[in-house]
Amino acid sequence: MNRLISIAIGAAIVLTLLSSSVFVVDQHRFAVVYALGELREVIQQPGLHVKLPAPLQNVVYLDKRLQTLDTADGERFLTAEKKDLLADAFVKWRISDPRQYLTATGAGSSQNSAERGAERVAQAVQVAMNAEIGTRKVGDVLSGQRAQIDAALRERIAAAGRQMGVEIVDVRLKRVDFTAQVSGAVIERMKADRIRAANETRSTGQAEAEEIRADAERQRAVILAEAVRDAETIKGEGDAKATQIYTQSFGKNPEFYRFYRSLEAYRATFKSRSDVLVLDSNSEFFKYFKGPGAGK
Repeated sequence: MNRLISIAIGAAIVLTLLSSSVFVVDQHRFAVVYALGELREVIQQPGLHVKLPAPLQNVVYLDKRLQTLDTADGERFLTAEKKDLLADAFVKWRISDPRQYLTATGAGSSQNSAERGAERVAQAVQVAMNAEIGTRKVGDVLSGQRAQIDAALRERIAAAGRQMGVEIVDVRLKRVDFTAQVSGAVIERMKADRIRAANETRSTGQAEAEEIRADAERQRAVILAEAVRDAETIKGEGDAKATQIYTQSFGKNPEFYRFYRSLEAYRATFKSRSDVLVLDSNSEFFKYFKGPGAGK
């Protein structure tokens, strides 16, 4: 009976040692083997692996997949104009060199290496954003040079990442805004600028309208004057022509001409039935009423 108990205890010990000596590495992780706190081996190939039982050796796993870091909201940065801006960014990164990564982060054999790495990447992002935003004006940071800033940040952070065994895949500014105090002042300045621009446009429009109106009046006066001139010219030519015709007619038959002119005078005088004309019946005006040849 005692022998069976001893065998069972021995088997349990052997199984415990075997279970603590065998570990599995999947395709998403690195396995880092430590021996008494010293880094001994980095395993990158997935599969079943063997180590010495704890505490002689222990394993720390590092995620080899792409990580996302979002910087804290509301971080303040000074521009070249000494204006405060609120900015945040996101970074896509992953571990490229596990040995260098663990050395740079100082994580050692602990399991908090991911948090240490994220902290170091966040520090690199902070330094890069201070450097890039601090050399640019507000307008450039807000919209004018966003693509250039993203590229410069990526280059700076990638250089820092290589020193700690990290590959920087992408860096982008997410939000850039004014602080509450600066935002109010900017809005008021923009409003004043828009009002000034509107007043300038309105003044320019009024000046152009007056110029157009004056030019139209000038053209109207010129056209009317030319029309009056042309009308007087035509009228004068007509009167001259009529006089010429009258003269020619008078020369051919003076009596008929005097008769025709008298009829014209009668027509002009007696336009209305209510017209009254008081004259002597022997007046020269009525001589053609006395019969043919009366004008002789």
